[in-house]
Parts: sequence; C-alpha cells; structure tokens
Amino acid sequence: MENLEKFDFRKIKNHVKELRKRMTEAEKILWKELRGRRLSGYKFLRQHPILYKGNLIRYNYFVADFYCDRKKTIIELDGPIHDTTNEYDSFRESELKDLGLHILRIRNEELVELNVVLWKIESFLLQVPDNK
Repeated sequence: MENLEKFDFRKIKNHVKELRKRMTEAEKILWKELRGRRLSGYKFLRQHPILYKGNLIRYNYFVADFYCDRKKTIIELDGPIHDTTNEYDSFRESELKDLGLHILRIRNEELVELNVVLWKIESFLLQVPDNK
C-alpha cells in the first residue's frame, strides 16, 4: 500500500498569502472599502480559501476574492481573464452554490463608479439571510 501523507493546510495558507501580496489594482480598490468592517459593519476576508470535495490526502479549494462569513457570500471581481474562462467559472460557481454560498460577480470596469458598486454589494447582502 502506498505511503500517503496527510494534506498539509500550510500549502493553502502559503498560496493565499502569496495572492494577497499580488492583488490586482481592482482588488486593492475594493479591499480599501471593505476592510475593517467599513461597509455597514460587514466583516470581509480577502483571498479566502474555500475547501470542497476533499479528504485527508487531498483538498480541492477555490480562492474567493472577498468573503463575508456572516452572509456566506463571495464577492468576485471579474477582470479580462474571465472573458476566456466561462466554463471554469460556471463549474466553480456551481460547486460554491452547492456549499450554500452566495456569489456576487462584479466586473472590474464597474469600479469606475465605486459608490454604485458598494451600493450593489450592500443591497445584495441585505437580501441574504445571516449565517446561523
């Protein structure tokens, strides 16, 4: 029988740490508005790993741009790369919804009107029940 090591969560932690260091300009703009409970007291985490369909040897995970646990909501910023990843985005969204998560997608271009984006996020969160 193979000698299989248990999955090391530090790998995921290191991956998201690196992503936090290399945030896109759009992510930086939105994070400035979401951090420190600035949006109506909601706490957001950035570059947050979401585990799905795993076991002790391997965990699959997605990294959410921004995550609010109180509302089990993911905010995804869609830049130009998402124009070519429709199939993957659909798969990812389906898996996340199966976990009971709510997803709001925002195109990077929308950040030009930041107040409108913040209103859109807040309105979305108000429609989602609190996580019990």
